[in-house]
Amino acid sequence: MIDELVRRAMDLDLDDPLQHFLDDFVPAKQGRLAAYLDGNSLGRPTKAAQSALAELVTDAWGSELIRGWTDGDDPWMQWPEQTGDLIADACLGAADGQTVVADSTTVMLYKLARAAVDAAPDGRDEIVLDTDNFPTDRYVLEGISRERGFNLRWIDADPDTGVTPDQIAAVVGERTALVVLSHVAYRSAWLADMPAITKIVHDAGALVLWDLCHSVGVVPMQLDEWGVDLAVGCTYKYLNGGPGAPAFGYVARRHQGNLRQPIHGWMGRAEPFEMAPGYVPAGGIRSLVSGTPPIVGMVPVRAGVQMVQRAKVEAIREKSVALTEFAIEVHDAWLAPLGVRLASPRDAKRRGGHITLCRNDFREVYRQLWDDGVIPDFRAPDGIRIGLAPLTTRFTDVTTSMELIRGSLG
Repeated sequence: MIDELVRRAMDLDLDDPLQHFLDDFVPAKQGRLAAYLDGNSLGRPTKAAQSALAELVTDAWGSELIRGWTDGDDPWMQWPEQTGDLIADACLGAADGQTVVADSTTVMLYKLARAAVDAAPDGRDEIVLDTDNFPTDRYVLEGISRERGFNLRWIDADPDTGVTPDQIAAVVGERTALVVLSHVAYRSAWLADMPAITKIVHDAGALVLWDLCHSVGVVPMQLDEWGVDLAVGCTYKYLNGGPGAPAFGYVARRHQGNLRQPIHGWMGRAEPFEMAPGYVPAGGIRSLVSGTPPIVGMVPVRAGVQMVQRAKVEAIREKSVALTEFAIEVHDAWLAPLGVRLASPRDAKRRGGHITLCRNDFREVYRQLWDDGVIPDFRAPDGIRIGLAPLTTRFTDVTTSMELIRGSLG
């Protein structure tokens, strides 16, 4: 059985229509990497980003200097909206003018959630969230609830699955101002039913803010068609924007002008170079910007999103499903008999781009895998996440890693 799965992995790699994209990434130093399975935390660097960063230092920054902000064919002042539109077109199913790249995910989440609760009608003083959402989301909302005197309505989410439409329908009502959920659960990879949940929230008269960090670039979506109000997402996972790359925020056009984000910085002001007294927000999505845009950080983001555009997110999703299906099959054959538990959905329609495997000694196994050059990540108390980034992960990476896990369990 083991030999059969290894042979099949090799055949799947040979037949993979996206395999050639691996050549577009910077290779790891010789001997440092056997299999990289953490692209759902930090994507690998692209060669296009490597050259574009050098070009920025030499030309646009090195030669044009401060003129780079306003002069030439691609002035930096336009990058927040341009890069946002690029992400919207390649990944979000959203029209131009609704997405901007600016701050960290945490700051962007705060801006949008705070704007939403500030605009809530009198009597709507509840924020709905789930107990197993990513820690930043929970912490930010806890802070906003203290600032604004709002109540938190917690959904007790199963860490092995995630939040369902029925759970949302049971808690939203006339006091609900905002619902904040992850599209793909960071622990289990549960893929929430975004269109169904969004409709339920709207029927209750509330807004919904989706965290897209674990779905952007690997799961196709249609934010405009599904009526999504607000969304945030990072760019350093499947978009390969690099450590600390800036996040994006989406505000549906119908809400622009009605929601005012709370961090009033000069770059989000109408006519910022007037340096005038008083804050007057810029029109449209630009009002979501606060301080000076992170130009250097946006260079790898643009390169990564352009790669997703070329590959097509639908094709990426197809390979993602094939990778996770294969990983589950290998788990069932090699690891389940040794007491390893699959903590992710088996139904591909409800599963994002990774799987989580659990056993009580996996913290030690995880450290040994890193020493052996296999790089997944660990989520307490006992889960190893197998992150399968379709543009950089091979099917043989799955068998390589699972063989090492199997061997470490005796």
